[in-house]
Amino acid sequence: MIDIDLLKDTTQIPGAPGYEYRIRGFIKEKVGSFVDELKTDPMGNLIAFRKGNSGKKLMVAAHMDEISFIVSHIDDDGFVKFQPLGGFDAKTLTAQRVIIHGKEDIIGVMGCKPIHIMTAEERAKPPKIQDFYIDTGYKAEQLREIISIGSPITRERSFIEMGDNVNSKSIDNRISVYILIEALKELEGQELPVDVYGVFTVQEEVGLRGATAATMGIDPDFAINLDVTLACDVPGIAGHERITDLGKGTAIKIIDGRTICDYRMVEYMKERAAKGNIKYQLEVLPKGGTDTASMQQFASGGSIAGGISIPCRYLHQVIEMVNKQDVRASIDLLKACILSLGEYNWEHK
Repeated sequence: MIDIDLLKDTTQIPGAPGYEYRIRGFIKEKVGSFVDELKTDPMGNLIAFRKGNSGKKLMVAAHMDEISFIVSHIDDDGFVKFQPLGGFDAKTLTAQRVIIHGKEDIIGVMGCKPIHIMTAEERAKPPKIQDFYIDTGYKAEQLREIISIGSPITRERSFIEMGDNVNSKSIDNRISVYILIEALKELEGQELPVDVYGVFTVQEEVGLRGATAATMGIDPDFAINLDVTLACDVPGIAGHERITDLGKGTAIKIIDGRTICDYRMVEYMKERAAKGNIKYQLEVLPKGGTDTASMQQFASGGSIAGGISIPCRYLHQVIEMVNKQDVRASIDLLKACILSLGEYNWEHK
């Protein structure tokens, strides 16, 4: 169904916002042989190009950065303070391992004030990012020889299979990186109705920055973004709060906090899914933005934009989880949308 080894490798390679060079190099190796052109733009976006049969352009984006941290201070006892790169659920950080990327990679442990010596008032408050430090076990003099202010920090969590799901760090958004790689591979040798720009974007987690730059460079007519969405299908969540469920198929984005998807693209995706017998659900996400917004707004005159979203539990926590069948459905829907793009009537009603 899906290539588990490739997916595992894709999740484990570090790529903090602004420091995506390792994952970019990995993707280059995987896609270079089945696209017509591969280039990196000045901001760091990796653009995989396939020539189509018309002058129209489709941009498909999957951001390759992951929520991370950056070193802001090393104290005289060797403890590291940091700033977040992207949004974290702070309550999940206690006693978790991270990797600080300096001259070499160093394992650290997230720590905060022990509960045994907290006041009652302190215990009642949820932890904040600034309450944490990182303990590497090194003395300050040793540590400063290896890392410095500005060294990126990523999560240290392995990839496992759990039933019909997979669980790992950085599922957001390496699952979409994997989907775009697989779709490009499976489309190798097939004629495409439009020029396809598969863009692995940078710095999405800190403000959709890479996609904005790439969109202005490509100026697409059509845009499809690949990203995760909330699967709130867990105890304690009301039915109207669920957004999506694991195992019920890929999700077709209608809106998120930054985008109202083009109604034509939404209808087109629904038709492609129905015709291909691809299981899907509809996504209405009240908060949070994705690269869909940049691709829609920063093309000349705007683009016809939509999103394929992968339901994900435990989003922006230490580990995240997706369903294998939802992943396969997302690949199939993306391929179907690319191959039939020239057949649809895109005129406004």
